[in-house]
This record gives sequence, structure tokens and C-alpha cells, in this order.
Amino acid sequence: MSEEIHDWGKHKKTYLMVGIALFFFTFVTIALALFPPFDVGPPGPTPGDYVLGLAVATTKASLVALIFMHLNHERGLIYKTLVFTVLFFIGLMALTLFAEFDPIREQYDTFETTNGKLTEQE
Repeated sequence: MSEEIHDWGKHKKTYLMVGIALFFFTFVTIALALFPPFDVGPPGPTPGDYVLGLAVATTKASLVALIFMHLNHERGLIYKTLVFTVLFFIGLMALTLFAEFDPIREQYDTFETTNGKLTEQE
């Protein structure tokens, strides 16, 4: 085992600032969820609310990954893996969205709503 001495003193300020930023963004998340002035669009959940919430969550996750997991000092393979993961995620989300427009599902929904009668009654 290697006995390395780390100088944590120079990192304390960075960790403190990131901790404060995480607390701040946590309060921003709570404010977005609870206070009507921060509601985007009509009352209730809308796509704008989802985008804002995901933007705050992405910012918080990025801070944790870059600073506390020390990914801001990594090179090479870790970034290639990260890019592959993001592309894979986008592909899975695209497949999910394509399923929304599936004609077989549309036919099944029509079958259920007409109680099994797909033809019109005259």
C-alpha cells in the first residue's frame, strides 16, 4: 500500500463552495416545486417545469461528479465512456418516444375503448 500524504487544505475552499452551491440548488428545487410564482406555464406539471427541474438536477449531478468524484482531472477513457453512455441514453429515450407512435398500440387502445368492436355500428 502506498502511504501518500494529501494536502486537503488547498481543496477545502473548493469543497465548501460546492457544498454551498448544492444547498442553494436544493432550495431552488424546493422553491420550484412548492411556490406558484416559479411555476412555468399553467398550474400543474408542464414540460417547462420538467425542463427546469432536470436542469437543476443536472447541474447538481455535474458538480458532484466533477468535484467530489474528481472527474475534472480525468483524461481519455473516462470521457469516451461518458460520451458512449450519453449516446446510449439518447438512443433509449428515442426508442421510448418512437413507441408512443406505434400503430399496433394505437389499434390496441382503440380495441379497448370500443369494448372489442372495431367496426362502427350503423
